[in-house]
Amino acid sequence: MNIHARKSYDTIDVVPMSSALGAEIRGVDLRTEMSDRQFGEIRQAFADHSVIVLRDQDLAPEHHIAFAQRWGTININRFFRAVDGHPQIAEVRKEPDQESNIGSSWHTDHSYDQVPAMGSVLYAREVPPLGGDTLFSSMYLAYESLSAGMKATLDGLKAWHSSRHTFGQAARSAESSQDGRIGNPDTATQDALHPVVITHPLSGRKALYVNSNFTLRFDGWTPEESAPLLDYLYQHGARPEFTLRLVWQAGTIAIWDNRATWHCALNDYHGHRRLMHRITIDGVPLS
Repeated sequence: MNIHARKSYDTIDVVPMSSALGAEIRGVDLRTEMSDRQFGEIRQAFADHSVIVLRDQDLAPEHHIAFAQRWGTININRFFRAVDGHPQIAEVRKEPDQESNIGSSWHTDHSYDQVPAMGSVLYAREVPPLGGDTLFSSMYLAYESLSAGMKATLDGLKAWHSSRHTFGQAARSAESSQDGRIGNPDTATQDALHPVVITHPLSGRKALYVNSNFTLRFDGWTPEESAPLLDYLYQHGARPEFTLRLVWQAGTIAIWDNRATWHCALNDYHGHRRLMHRITIDGVPLS
């Protein structure tokens, strides 16, 4: 069990999913009204484990939205295709004839925003018979396992993040842009400067905050100077002992902390459809 996790809860069952991060929450039906006490315990499990998973949820979009609103303000996605009639929900889809999926490299959502997202709430509507799992990695453990010398190097550094190269004009040739899954490249104008090591606003623990999708360089460094150290941190952060592998089932909903984790969607289900509905929750400034 994660040594940082609480040992007991009163209104929910919390079952850790790996020694690094992640827990399954049992005894909750998200279609029913939830007490403040029970939601408080779910929020505590989120703080304790960084990724929480609820199985066998039969949700309409309205249920998904109502649950997400308990966490905070919904961030309307600029680039993903929205679910018809529900702009709060972004569609993460791969059809049987499509080769690329969305989110196939290690990243954290919305680090290019001035105030990055708190978390994402992803609901599985259709999943392949095998494959399509999501990997998560703990950025607490990634930071804590660094040497004292590397921590001293990183503490105080800041890094630039951007949406331009992933969602902007440079990405228009990608399959997901051509088939309409990703769009609005003219709105990919976000650049943000964040600490490389953050103090998490819920847990108070330090976490590594760079990612291969959106981080460009360290502030005051050139891209060429930044690349060797960033590449090392990307490899380090994906070490197997920091990770959880989530096997989806239709009706699974997961909430992960974008400030304390990376995630990566495996693209190993060619010839099958996978349809996920994602809501992103606004966060607070990082320090």
